[in-house]
Amino acid sequence: MTPPQRQRRDPTTPEPPPQQDGEGKPRNPERMYVVAGPDGERAELDLVTLIVARAEDPPPSASPEQAALLRLCAAPLSVAELSAYLNLPFSAMGVLLTELLTAELVQARAPIVRRSRTDRSLLEAVMNGLQRL
Repeated sequence: MTPPQRQRRDPTTPEPPPQQDGEGKPRNPERMYVVAGPDGERAELDLVTLIVARAEDPPPSASPEQAALLRLCAAPLSVAELSAYLNLPFSAMGVLLTELLTAELVQARAPIVRRSRTDRSLLEAVMNGLQRL
């Protein structure tokens, strides 16, 4: 079986005219995807940044990915967890979260770090257990 051959365009044939809208102006092609926000900026997110939804229900204008993300964020989840649950790469999560942050549908916050001293009695129990071995 031979692969299909691409037909070459004849250089003498004229180019098709650009598409026009109803007023006769040339129409720009539609964007098929979004790489960043409207101003090209992305939110400063880390894999451990916690995301919490501000609204209980997603708005009707939300995309399916945004709606799923908002439903998951009822409780604080990290960006890494959201990326794993939705099976999306971190870069795509950054774009989704930037859009939701600018629309004020979610809130991003730093992870909670607990710096408490360990209980002395627990350390002594571990040490005694190891000495018995």
